Amino acid sequence: MLGETASGKKVVFLAAGRQDRAVGCELRPCSRAEKARILAPQPLSSQYLIRNSGAGPWPGTDPGALSTHAHSFALTHTPFSPRSPQAEGRGHSERFNSRDNMQWASVLLLAGLCSLSWAQYDDDPHWWFHYLRSQQSTYYDPYEPYPYEPYEPYPYGVEEGPAYAYGSPPPPPEPRDCPQECDCPPNFPTAMYCDNRNLKYLPFVPSRMKYVYFQNNQISSIQEGVFDNATGLLWIALHGNQITSDRVGRKVFSKLRHLERLYLDHNNLTRMPGPLPRSLKELHLDHNQIARVPNNALEGLENLTALYLQHNEIQEVGSAMRGLRSLILLDLSYNHLRRVPDGLPSALEQLYLEHNNVYSVPDSYFRGSPKLLYVRLSHNSLTNNGLASNTFNSSSILELDLSYNQLQKIPPVNTNLENLYLQGNRINEFSISSFCTVVDVINFSKLQVLRLDGNEIQRNAMPEDAPLCLRQASLIEI
Repeated sequence: MLGETASGKKVVFLAAGRQDRAVGCELRPCSRAEKARILAPQPLSSQYLIRNSGAGPWPGTDPGALSTHAHSFALTHTPFSPRSPQAEGRGHSERFNSRDNMQWASVLLLAGLCSLSWAQYDDDPHWWFHYLRSQQSTYYDPYEPYPYEPYEPYPYGVEEGPAYAYGSPPPPPEPRDCPQECDCPPNFPTAMYCDNRNLKYLPFVPSRMKYVYFQNNQISSIQEGVFDNATGLLWIALHGNQITSDRVGRKVFSKLRHLERLYLDHNNLTRMPGPLPRSLKELHLDHNQIARVPNNALEGLENLTALYLQHNEIQEVGSAMRGLRSLILLDLSYNHLRRVPDGLPSALEQLYLEHNNVYSVPDSYFRGSPKLLYVRLSHNSLTNNGLASNTFNSSSILELDLSYNQLQKIPPVNTNLENLYLQGNRINEFSISSFCTVVDVINFSKLQVLRLDGNEIQRNAMPEDAPLCLRQASLIEI
């Protein structure tokens, strides 16, 4: 290769193995022997050997300068004298040959690499298509089948429909799991609506149902075993039909161990249905013709919270309510009761006994129900002779309705009472001691509403200390 000295003279550097030597004929006179030795072919250097994968010698090179190795070639530089015109021309030719040789070497090297890459796809003429696909998926292997991702179920738990082979007809649809007479909405799959359809019988109930509605039809019987297929029922609505007690199966409800609400109101029942499941929480039997409630009619219903028996013909209840320890609401209004039930449940909060023939209430009758809030005894036959002095002196009662009875005096009430209805009686005096035993700044009644209209009290009959005792009253009507 060419170089320059510090004085600007051109020199030729020759490569020979791992040692480099510089000869400058301009620095001193050179003999013909030295020039011949310089211009002679140099031995092949190991650092210029290039693997050629079986390629032949380069064009324009001296075959004698090639190594005897069949797969190697050598790039050599022939030294020349830069001052000699012949040598300089020969040097230019050698430099161009070296440049051409390097270009050819690059071409052959690139061709060798391409031949190796092409050899990978000799069996696949569409190797370029696999290459493009491999750029789209990092998991693709050109020698393996195209990898499909494993199937994963739908994350929301939606079940797949039944699969069938292509070309074969789809399987026939399954029969509809809902009676033709009813409606089973898909958005509420556990409910069956059969109301207001003039049905005269109970249709089949699918096992998945929890809420069935048969109200306002012409159903007259509840056949035995009609609910045996759907033992998970929670609600049964049978109100507004023509069901009679003689046509109700004896054990038609006993297998429904999860039943919570039973609507049998507005029918023609004359007896209490039973046996009933222990899980029952609400029992609607109002607007029937029931005349009696036996002591064991409600046996085992420890979870019952509401019992509706209004608008019947009940004359006696007895002790049927004592075992209902979870009962909160008891409605026996519009019957023919002459006595209040024997003993009330301890959890009772609402007692409705209006429109009966009750004429007396035992002393301390309400103390067994410390949570009692509302008592309605209007439209009965109560007299002062049938009431003890402490009958209504219960600290828990907030509302007491004794209107439309035969009372002549205001019965004593507790100071915690807030609403007292006494209209439509025969009361002829305003006794302040019925509200406050002691009248002072500390002791007073919490009464807010007092109705005494429809009685025999004169407007000027109110005592002078009434405003002090009834200081929180917002309405006193005489």
